[in-house]
Order: sequence, then C-alpha cells, then structure tokens
Amino acid sequence: MDRKNLLKLFFATAIAICPGFVLAQENNYKESALPEIKLKVSEYEEKISSGELANWVIWDPYLSRDTQKISEIENIRYCGSDYVFCRLTLTAEKTAKISKYEKIKANEKNIRSSLEDMKRKVNRDPINASFAVEEGKVVIASPSKNGIELDVEKGIEKISQQLILENGKKSNTATTIELPYKEIPPPLSSEDVEKLKINKLIGEGKSNFRGSPKNRIFNINVASSRYNGVLIKPGEEFSFVKVLGSVDGEHGYKEELVIKKDKTEPEFGGGVCQVSTTTFRAAIYSGLKVTARRNHAYPVRYYNPQGLDATVYVPRPDLRFINNTPGYILIQTKIEGTELIFQFYGTDDGRRIEIIGPKITEKNPDGSMKATFTQNVYDKDGKQIISDIFNSSYDSPNKYPHPGEIFTEKPDDWSEKQWRQYKKEHNI
Repeated sequence: MDRKNLLKLFFATAIAICPGFVLAQENNYKESALPEIKLKVSEYEEKISSGELANWVIWDPYLSRDTQKISEIENIRYCGSDYVFCRLTLTAEKTAKISKYEKIKANEKNIRSSLEDMKRKVNRDPINASFAVEEGKVVIASPSKNGIELDVEKGIEKISQQLILENGKKSNTATTIELPYKEIPPPLSSEDVEKLKINKLIGEGKSNFRGSPKNRIFNINVASSRYNGVLIKPGEEFSFVKVLGSVDGEHGYKEELVIKKDKTEPEFGGGVCQVSTTTFRAAIYSGLKVTARRNHAYPVRYYNPQGLDATVYVPRPDLRFINNTPGYILIQTKIEGTELIFQFYGTDDGRRIEIIGPKITEKNPDGSMKATFTQNVYDKDGKQIISDIFNSSYDSPNKYPHPGEIFTEKPDDWSEKQWRQYKKEHNI
C-alpha cells in the first residue's frame, strides 16, 4: 500500500474510532442557547445566571450520515463503524453525506454544587410556638413554623428533566422549577397547648433593684426579656447561661459595674445577676431541684434578704435546676416599678414547698457575713422528695473596691509581699 493510501486509512480509522475528534474544540455549551431558569423553594426564589446554567450541562457533539444533506465538513469520509465494512458497503457519496449534531446531558456535579449553596440559604430549623398566660390561661403568643430542608438529590433529577429533553435536546422554554423539599414540624406546634399541661402558677420569685443606675436598669430589662416565654420540658435541666447567650454590646447590653476577681468594675451586662437571682428564687419557691448555684462574692443590697442570691458569669458560674414536675414550665417575666418578677407556670401535682430562712448566721464589722436557708419539698402524699440546704459565705466589700477606690484589706489571693507593696504605693 502506497503512502497516500496509508494516510487515508489512518485518518479514516481515527474518525471511525473517535468521530467527534474534529469538534473537540467546541467543548462548552453556548450560554445564549439556554433557557431562562428560576429555582423556587417554598417562598424563596432565585434566578440562575446564564453563566452558571452553562456549567450545568455538558455538550456532546457527534457526526452522523444524513442522505438529505451535503457534508459541511470538508475532506472527510465518515464511517462510524469498521472502516473495511464501510469501504465495501458504502459509496463515496454516502460516506461524504455527514452532518454535525449535538446532544446535551446534565452535569450533576455542578448542579449539586449549586444546590448545596442554595441549601444553606433556604434551609431553616423549625420554630416552636411561643406561649403566654392571660387571665390565668395559656394562649399562643406567636405561632409555630415548620422547618425546611432542600432535597438536593431529587432537585438534581428534576432540573435535569426540565432542562434537557428526552432526545438529548435542550429545552428552550423559560421556566420556574419548583425544587422538592421536606417540611420539618417543630416539637411544639400551635396546636399543642393541651400538651403543655400548664394549669397553675407553681412558683414566683421577686427582687428589688431600687436605686440602680440607668445602665443597670437597662441591662435588667434586656436580660429578663430573654426568659419571657421560655418553656422547660419535664425532666429537662435548665441552664441560665445557655438561655442568656452572649453578653456584650452587640447583643444590646451597656456597661455597668460587675464583681470580677478582686475588684468591682464596669463591664457589659452589669445587672444580669439581678435576673439570675430572681430566677433562682422562682425555682426554689416552685419546688424545683437546683443543681448549680453560687452566691455573690460580697453582700449586695439589691439582693436582700441575703442568702437568696445567685451569681452568673458566661460561661460559668451558671445557675441550673431540673424541672421535676410532670408537665412543661412556662416562664413569664415582668417589671412592676423597681421590682423584677419571675413567674413559673406549670402542672399542679399537689406538691408542698417549705422554705426555712434565709437567716444570717454570722455578721462581721467589715461587712462579711454568712447566711443559710433550707428548701424542703413534699409530694402529694406527704413524702419528702427534696431536702437541700443552701449556705452562703460573703467576703468583706472592702476587698472589692469600686473604680477610684482602694483596697482596705488584703485580697485572699495576694501574698503578704504584694499587700505590703500595695499599701506602700497607696499610703495605707
């Protein structure tokens, strides 16, 4: 076989094996050939750009004989199968009558990537209904809302079906594709009022912040609003710090005095302990089991009577207690004048609560003191189910000077050398 025929055989074989090689440079689907697409998930709707849409399809060009057309491709003898077979069965005219065709298929990888991005925008957690108490009856304060979760795999399937026709041709129709999603019901819906089993005010805590500066009063209002409407499930351990969340300027707090380490200084959220103290008192008088509580470093007049206070600081110390009643507990908060009130509404299970104290067991000239009280709780049959003693030990306020004040007593964590140097510097 001469050189000329060898070259013909080589090119014909290459085309037969890979007939689309002559179109390899056209590997992207033209954006202008695509329909306008909008994706919708529940109320959310998003228009897909032509550039992104072009990445959702793969263009697959190919050659095929068409006896009705003259080839638009020069110098080619297309076979599509065994070259020898074509040479024996097809005339030169037939092998030359080829045309360029195209099919498209879905690029599932790119569609999935786009839907994963959309998923982060549209997915939402279910929202419980919130409840309030009006004239002794539980009512819905705000309705529940189902959560949404986009089904990515079914979404890929639906986009592929609507974007590409069965014969591998593109759809030219502008369309809105409603993507499949799951609705996730909340644990407590608007219809679950009876499920709460709330039928009585089971306990109440009060404290008075009379004389507080305006920033402290502001922070008390902000913090107490976090707890209004909170539900505690039966058997759940309530964490004051968890419900409180971040305490800073971004979350609505102002700077006010707090007790911190060995001094009293301004910090965001000063006054939050008025709220934790009131919550603690409501839990005690509701007969709940307190699992974590710490008294303040020194006696604070806002928390009289002393011994019934609870200090908190994110992340700890925390105030925690267990809902040991048979139903949900609904917290309601309000401020009347300078009095902060926490009310716990729940299920009347016949329990009886006995509080002995608080009483001061030691009081010293420097302001330090000790106090104690006892919480006894009995079930409806008179059996004692809780007997807890809460002891409080308070340092002298002199160890925690306010801004501009100086120590008059050595802080507990200072060495004698540190204390001598401090007294020398401040002429004490």
